[in-house]
Amino acid sequence: MALVPLSPILSTLHAPSSLFLRRETRPSFSSSTAGNVSLSPLLTHQRKLLCPPPRGKFVREDYLVKKLSAEELEELVKGERKVPVIVDFYATWCGPCILMAQELEMLAVEYESNAMIVKVDTDDEYEFARDMQVRGLPTLFFISPDPSKDAVRTEGLIPLQMMCDIIDNDM
Repeated sequence: MALVPLSPILSTLHAPSSLFLRRETRPSFSSSTAGNVSLSPLLTHQRKLLCPPPRGKFVREDYLVKKLSAEELEELVKGERKVPVIVDFYATWCGPCILMAQELEMLAVEYESNAMIVKVDTDDEYEFARDMQVRGLPTLFFISPDPSKDAVRTEGLIPLQMMCDIIDNDM
């Protein structure tokens, strides 16, 4: 039985380099130089993240975007308010939701007093997500303070600029 070498594509897979400030090159280990190469550069090889990855439920106490239960969200939407509410339906295992969490934090900083951004975990609030017809993740609802206006719904990862346009033009 002959061994099949890995394809060049599989052998070059690595973590996304856009998440790191710098990438150091590692020395090659060809058979002629393997005895002369020190392993100390490999032991000190470090990469620094541009932004910390979200942990746990992707919500911390110091985040501007807060996690709400279904009941808390219903009270918020039905109550009197002067700013739009952006609701993010997410899951902790969802890759695009992790990226969206970072985008929403930047949006929360930009619109700190002009919009309220909240999150609902679809694993914790399954029935509520089903009732809201959440089919894909992340799903965002942009709810205007004017009850006569319809909510704007998006599915999937959307850019920060598109979220800003929806808030500025449709709310």
